[in-house]
Amino acid sequence: MYEQINVFYKIQFLIHIVLYKVQYTIISILNLISMPLSFLKRNFINPVLEWLYDSRAIGIILLSCTCISLLLSNISTENWYTHLWHIECKMLAAWHLPYSIHMWINDGLMTLFFFLAGMEIKREIKIGELSSIKKAIMPIGAAIGGMIVPAVLFLLFNKGTIFAGGWGIPMATDIAFSLGIASLLGKKVPISAKIFLTALAIIDDLGAILVIALFYGGAIQLTYLLLSAAIIFLIIMMNKTMRFGWPQCLLGLALWFCMYNSGIHATLAGIVFAFLVPTKQLTDYEHKVHPVVNFIILPLFAFANTAIVFPQQGLQTLNNTLSWGIIIGLFIGKPLGIISACWVLVKNKIAVLPYKTNWSTLIGVGILAGIGFTMSIFISTLAFAATTTKDIAKIAVLIASLLAMVIGYAWIVLTDKKT
Repeated sequence: MYEQINVFYKIQFLIHIVLYKVQYTIISILNLISMPLSFLKRNFINPVLEWLYDSRAIGIILLSCTCISLLLSNISTENWYTHLWHIECKMLAAWHLPYSIHMWINDGLMTLFFFLAGMEIKREIKIGELSSIKKAIMPIGAAIGGMIVPAVLFLLFNKGTIFAGGWGIPMATDIAFSLGIASLLGKKVPISAKIFLTALAIIDDLGAILVIALFYGGAIQLTYLLLSAAIIFLIIMMNKTMRFGWPQCLLGLALWFCMYNSGIHATLAGIVFAFLVPTKQLTDYEHKVHPVVNFIILPLFAFANTAIVFPQQGLQTLNNTLSWGIIIGLFIGKPLGIISACWVLVKNKIAVLPYKTNWSTLIGVGILAGIGFTMSIFISTLAFAATTTKDIAKIAVLIASLLAMVIGYAWIVLTDKKT
């Protein structure tokens, strides 16, 4: 009896040892597997994700895409790269849809860019820098000055010419590029000045959107316009009875289709739809759309819209009123309009300069606001019908934006050392 009990305990002891060894082996294997994964996450994945959400990332990506696109356009044989974006599918035209890759990017995917811009505008109006007159007066005044002066300078060069319709091109500020350069400058640009630049660029976007809606659409199709209004009304009613979600998003697609065929530019559907998103859900939708817009749609836009073959005559082709109007409008008119408006507001004690920001820094911020890029190139595609004219306008926007980047950066660095 005693021997049987002893054998039982020995067997039980052996089982415990075996189980312990198996458990120890499994844990050791899992640790070996997790070590490289945690190493990769800590040293590669996390830094990449942090960089992607850094305001400097999108500017660097767009600049890289533009350089690659220009290079491919001018070294490709038989212009295959430029033709790629204009491959057509006539069947889609019969369905009243965009029928080329270029059109799908500009009229389709860019609607999401405007959706994101619209949500940013709504957030700033509801809870941000534009939520009160006291907060909003300075960036609103600066943005208005920064839109009017460039347009006036452009028209001084182009009044009475075939290029006069491009007056909206130098009005815009590229929020991604301008904030990216401001972020590269670090503490040389105070946080309050970056907030001011953000608010100014958002109001600029709103101004550019209004210009597109009012002056760069086609012939109005009343039936589609009324259908758009009906869809908007339906979404408003749905928002009162249910949470904003997929049903409203599906109606948003229908709204885009109706807008596309109404004579008003299709991307305006993105702005309208953004204002239908409840304030409480804005942050969620911004986070969902942000990476798609910044790292897929805008790079595609840069590739498709900077597929420009440089003219054989080189810079001589740019020696015309269109180019000079855009370059002077963006590079000179933007800072001149912004600073003049701010000076009037401060002089009359209607507003004050952003916290810890002096006039030298504000001039630098005004120069950075002359980076037009996305919206300026977008308006260039709407303002003119001829491809050659569009390309000249786009090249002028790129030159003006490059000047604003370099001179704005240098100005802030040099004036910061002096102060």
